[in-house]
Amino acid sequence: MTNLSSIQASEYEAWSLNEWLDHLSALHPKNIEMGLERVATVFKQLNISFSKQTVVTVAGTNGKGTTCAFLEQACLAAGKKVGVYSSPHLIQYTERVRINGIDGSEQAHCRAFQAVERARGDIPLTYFEFGTLAGLKLVHDANVDIALLEVGLGGRLDAVNVVSPNIAVITSIDLDHQDWLGDTKELVAAEKAGIMRDNIPVVLGEPVKYQALLDAVSKHSALAFWQRVDFDYQLADDYMVWSNHQLSYAQLPIPHIPAQNVSTGLQVIQLLKLDLNEADLAKVITDTRLPGRCQYIGDSPAIMVDVAHNPHATGYLLSQIRKLDYDRLYLVVGMLKDKDIRSSLADFSNLNGHWMLGGLDVPRGATAADIKTVLGEQQKVLEFSTVCQAFEKAKALAHEQDLIVVFGSFFTVSDILKLSNKGNNE
Repeated sequence: MTNLSSIQASEYEAWSLNEWLDHLSALHPKNIEMGLERVATVFKQLNISFSKQTVVTVAGTNGKGTTCAFLEQACLAAGKKVGVYSSPHLIQYTERVRINGIDGSEQAHCRAFQAVERARGDIPLTYFEFGTLAGLKLVHDANVDIALLEVGLGGRLDAVNVVSPNIAVITSIDLDHQDWLGDTKELVAAEKAGIMRDNIPVVLGEPVKYQALLDAVSKHSALAFWQRVDFDYQLADDYMVWSNHQLSYAQLPIPHIPAQNVSTGLQVIQLLKLDLNEADLAKVITDTRLPGRCQYIGDSPAIMVDVAHNPHATGYLLSQIRKLDYDRLYLVVGMLKDKDIRSSLADFSNLNGHWMLGGLDVPRGATAADIKTVLGEQQKVLEFSTVCQAFEKAKALAHEQDLIVVFGSFFTVSDILKLSNKGNNE
């Protein structure tokens, strides 16, 4: 375990971003270690305070990134200076911090890493904890009006939770990371509810009133806003309707991101008191996209990539595929072996697609053979060592009217975006 006693300041002050990331990877024997005591100690040493900013902390199984992206666009449209901390990244590590919609520079990240290294002394931090503290410092030092902080895993014990929010947001509840968060949705809900604080608003985009959420709202005397109760949305063929107890919008455009997350974000916007009318919000909805979420990176054949990696997210992806017209479907899939692969892929068998399975070259990566074991014998399956090989084969086989969908993991989409040089939205 490396620390300041073995590294001279003059040495690490000259490190590149990649050298810092190598250092972060070597600091701690575990990728994940739940608990806030170590992070809170270093956070205090950094002398960071968000008392002058409005902090919105966003937790949830799925939908955190898109909700933050939507709120970010709304803040920009309202003339607010906004900072976002999110994870993981797709292409460049610097994607994890955005100030007014612009990724932080490598130099800025390096300076923040230096500050965390000085502050931590001999305290061990995981890769995520170190990066989160650096991200919080970058957002703090930018003197933003509004800080949007995306929880990495869970909520209660996630490093982001060292910051007390002014508004807490929970986007969705489903099973993922069961080894850490529990194997029932009630247990997951209890972990997500850990971002609540006494007497602050909490916006619950998850429409199911899990008992753990009800208990947390009561414990914290939180001002709760529930999807389907205090605010709601409906989708028509070409427009979206949204309302709460105070107002309604009758002609919003169909969003590029899940409508449930837009609905949640619209309630947060009311709490932030952003000066935006219906026309402004319509433009924000139209402008909000996020790389790796139902993102098109090619035409003729159409190529879509999506980071969906659990049953809730793949279910949404499946609903989007069913809206599309195509001749043949190629499903390029790479997943982590600790995910619920069977449940995530189960409903895709009805699509009669051609499965192109690839392995992921990461410690938790599943092989193509691992994934194949959950597919029925009647499925058309080809196996490859890597998702890039699977993708190249799909492109070679597909005709102009066909559809290629790449999904299963952030790592999968990252590999394909790098291969395709399509890190940004089309």
